[in-house]
Amino acid sequence: MLETVEPSLGQQDLTMLAFLADGMVVEAVGRRMELSDRTVRRRMRAVCDQLGVRTPVQAIVWAARRGLI
Repeated sequence: MLETVEPSLGQQDLTMLAFLADGMVVEAVGRRMELSDRTVRRRMRAVCDQLGVRTPVQAIVWAARRGLI
């Protein structure tokens, strides 16, 4: 039987997801976290890839269902 390992996200990634879940646009998230817009987009793509989802909305749902945000 294969054991599945659940992906884990760092605190900064979870904070970013929480801001997006609250309706903040990428530019506002970048300002709040002192990151460039490009960095926010790149990190969101990395989070989506790590979780195996296609969109940031799916990543937000993944985190919310686990009580992480």
